[in-house]
Amino acid sequence: MDTAPESMRFSARRAELASFEHAYAVAVQLRRATGRLQFVIGTGDPQQPFRTTSRPPNGNERMFALVA
Repeated sequence: MDTAPESMRFSARRAELASFEHAYAVAVQLRRATGRLQFVIGTGDPQQPFRTTSRPPNGNERMFALVA
């Protein structure tokens, strides 16, 4: 039985899109397209646990990967 509040339950597709694997794939695509370093950052936000950016992480974020 799922005891998470209704607002914290996400679809399987949302979970796939919010995964580290997806963020890393996006980072690789952006690296190829832009030529800029890409970081995969852990945000601590359950709705968007990972994101891709060309900026280094700030003090509240954790770097999980660097696509160089």
